[in-house]
Amino acid sequence: MNPDVGFQQVTKRFGPVQVLHGVSFAFAPGRVYGVLGENGAGKSTLMKILAGYEPASEGSVEIGGQAVSFRGPRDAEAEGIVMIHQEFNLADDLSIAQNIFLGHELTRHGLLDERAMARRAEAAMRSVGLACDPGRRVRDLIVAEKQLVEIAKALSRNARVLVMDEPTATLTPSETERLFALIAQLRGQGATVLYISHKLDEVERITDEVLVMRDGRLVAHRPTGSVTRQQMASLMVGRELSDLFPPRQPVPEGAQALLKVRDLQVPGWAQDVSFQVRAGEILGFAGLVGAGRTELFEGLLGLRPASCAAVDIAGRPWTRRSPRSASRLGLTYLSEDRKGRGLHLRMGVPENLTLMALERYALPWLDPAAERAALKQASEAFGIRAAAGVPASALSGGNQQKLALARVLQPQPQVVVLDEPTRGVDVGAKRDIYFLIRRLADEGRAVVIVSSELLELIGLCHRVIVMRQGRMAAELAQDQLTEELLIAHATGTH
Repeated sequence: MNPDVGFQQVTKRFGPVQVLHGVSFAFAPGRVYGVLGENGAGKSTLMKILAGYEPASEGSVEIGGQAVSFRGPRDAEAEGIVMIHQEFNLADDLSIAQNIFLGHELTRHGLLDERAMARRAEAAMRSVGLACDPGRRVRDLIVAEKQLVEIAKALSRNARVLVMDEPTATLTPSETERLFALIAQLRGQGATVLYISHKLDEVERITDEVLVMRDGRLVAHRPTGSVTRQQMASLMVGRELSDLFPPRQPVPEGAQALLKVRDLQVPGWAQDVSFQVRAGEILGFAGLVGAGRTELFEGLLGLRPASCAAVDIAGRPWTRRSPRSASRLGLTYLSEDRKGRGLHLRMGVPENLTLMALERYALPWLDPAAERAALKQASEAFGIRAAAGVPASALSGGNQQKLALARVLQPQPQVVVLDEPTRGVDVGAKRDIYFLIRRLADEGRAVVIVSSELLELIGLCHRVIVMRQGRMAAELAQDQLTEELLIAHATGTH
């Protein structure tokens, strides 16, 4: 049996900021642990210390009761500790097979054995349900496929301790089921799985024990069966959560259609899509991964080739479509890929926030004081925990998401398109974002939400359009919104 792995009084500081405070606990082999906490609670930092990506300021990682020191993730992997990151850690210009074996290449007679790596990569891909050519470039994959590559890469390392950080954020229900079967298989083989997730139904279903962190401290360690989802959420935020979704107001009678789209075509992704959304309305787009929802709006914004019979924004025709012209006419778009398209990770937090509305902060020279004031205001409005002097890459996933949302709202748009607005966001922050979305509609804006979380669409939207294989399969009114009906239309079983 593998020896226990754990932490002994682990403390972590980034400069003067202490993010972990003397955390101690051990993991037993053959167990699945749910690691819970709000964004900024310290869970990802703690797991990065375990996997060798960050050193502890004080304390240590222990294996079999002995302190170990990792110089990097390669050292941790040599001990069988592997981490699947929430933000993809892939080389876009390399193939799937090359990514899976990056740093662990197979050789034959001193040369790379491309054939053996492709064969083994294909087996790893098959185990996670990824059916495509292992020689395909990662750059050409959609977000869900990249997530499956990350999982396949980790499984190929024969881990005895596997850390999964939000692994199902972009997966379909069938892909999620396959992942859960893999986790059960790993548990049966004696591996330890540390499962970081904000999806409490998943934690309740697949874990044996839950570990709850708050403000850099371990505040609870309990058998999963002894706590309800509501109790998990309350432990995470340190208070009782009231209703997750805000009260839904009806769309005002005679409200103007702020976005009208007729016969939008995105080659290979979407055909004959027409819709409109009115002031004060929240319109949802549901569908399985690959149904064409994200590609539809990327085509609308001019981010990929598309054609359209007509598009109107607030009654004005929009013919030369591009993100810049959309912003000028009052339409903004939040990408589902905050790391690749939503933020400039190497830039500072204030610079990211104001980039889409520079004309307000550069008259004619850039005004850093005005940017810092904007950040202070956004931090209060969105609950962003960030210092002005750090790059966006230093923020937790949830704070990055809040920053990306604040950024697209800087130009004060009339139409707001949000693609997976709460991906990787904890339950407390989700509630904040849901109330913000409701506030945007109450202010008379039109809001479009593209989401894989059905409860999110049911709890927020006045109408939901279901996409299947690039076409509109159904349009459901508020009183028709149920998980069963949405899934039936998305899968074509209605």
